Amino acid sequence: VYIFNVHTSGGYEMMKAAAEATKKTSLALGINKPIILGVTLLTSINQEILEKEIGIKKGLEEQVVHLAKLAKAAGLDGVVASSWEIKEIRKACGEDFVILTPGIRPAGKSSDDQKRVMTPQEAIKLGADFLVIGRPIRNASNPVEVTKEVLREMEGN
Repeated sequence: VYIFNVHTSGGYEMMKAAAEATKKTSLALGINKPIILGVTLLTSINQEILEKEIGIKKGLEEQVVHLAKLAKAAGLDGVVASSWEIKEIRKACGEDFVILTPGIRPAGKSSDDQKRVMTPQEAIKLGADFLVIGRPIRNASNPVEVTKEVLREMEGN
């Protein structure tokens, strides 16, 4: 396992326990410790959903940064967050804090149910460490060609 995630909504103690258990187990097994990420807010959530359905009155970016800071304090290596919040997460948590960004859509592709999307090239420019590009590739009639398009876009071509 190279990377796995836990939900930041599980709270500080849960995240801390996951980080400590992972470190302890990795040492005991003599293996590299996996990167542990905390899932902040899903990219299918916008401000309206955050307030009306989930009941959180903070601004969306403010909530994501709050959860990222909590994850860092608990000992996680980074977070899963939309590309829209990268800049503020970096400010709050530093350059070494890993950011994996879902909701990545190649230029011209449907955003599906995702509310906070960005192209691969834009996300990379903002400093994403890892990109999740699911449905645009999985649902393509030619996934290999779409993957090649994504790679060209990431290279800026």
